[in-house]
Amino acid sequence: MQQLKGKKAVVSGGGSGIGYAIASKLSEIGVQTAIADIQPVSVQPALFAYQCDVSSGPAVDELFAQVQQQLGQPDILVCCAGRGIHEKLVEGDPEKWRQIIDVNIMGALRLVRAFVPGMLASGGGHVVFLSSVAAQQAFPYGGVYAATKAALEVVAETLRQEVLPTIRVTVVAPGVTDTAFFENTVSGFHTAADIGYGALSPDNVADAVLFALQQPEGVSVNRITIRPNSQPF
Repeated sequence: MQQLKGKKAVVSGGGSGIGYAIASKLSEIGVQTAIADIQPVSVQPALFAYQCDVSSGPAVDELFAQVQQQLGQPDILVCCAGRGIHEKLVEGDPEKWRQIIDVNIMGALRLVRAFVPGMLASGGGHVVFLSSVAAQQAFPYGGVYAATKAALEVVAETLRQEVLPTIRVTVVAPGVTDTAFFENTVSGFHTAADIGYGALSPDNVADAVLFALQQPEGVSVNRITIRPNSQPF
């Protein structure tokens, strides 16, 4: 972990769940960490906290300005902000679908556009995208969510090719994880428990992110899939 000490990080969706677990672990090992979240957050004093709706261009611009002023140029960007939706394609609400696209895809793109140029200018950095096993597995009622995660992985691979060898890019794709994600879906009714495969903890996923971040210079871990043992896809 020594190679990460003293670095600076921004974690979107860092106010709860997987994002908060990642931010907390980074802070514990000496990374100056800023979290950005749509809801005001009460967090440990070591974390810089910013309110930001990543689906809004002006909000991301303001986040960038605040981070630059208070923290400086980040070395690590973790795009974790995301929302779920559980609707049938022939019955769902396209305006709700737009909300998911704006957060899950456009939010990550806005963060990349804001923060990655500075990483290139400084000569290094690491971008982590939180995807999902749904990116590679279509399932009924999950089409819009799965499509956003599949698109996010294309964005990640495109970014990797555009910024190599200066910046490392990692996708972490968790299976079912026990967070408030299911409670905050735009439409849906599932919980981690009723899916029936067991569930990861946010710390399990955060440990996978740290594994990628702590690799020695010159080594890139580009994709990690992590699931409960019983999850078949």
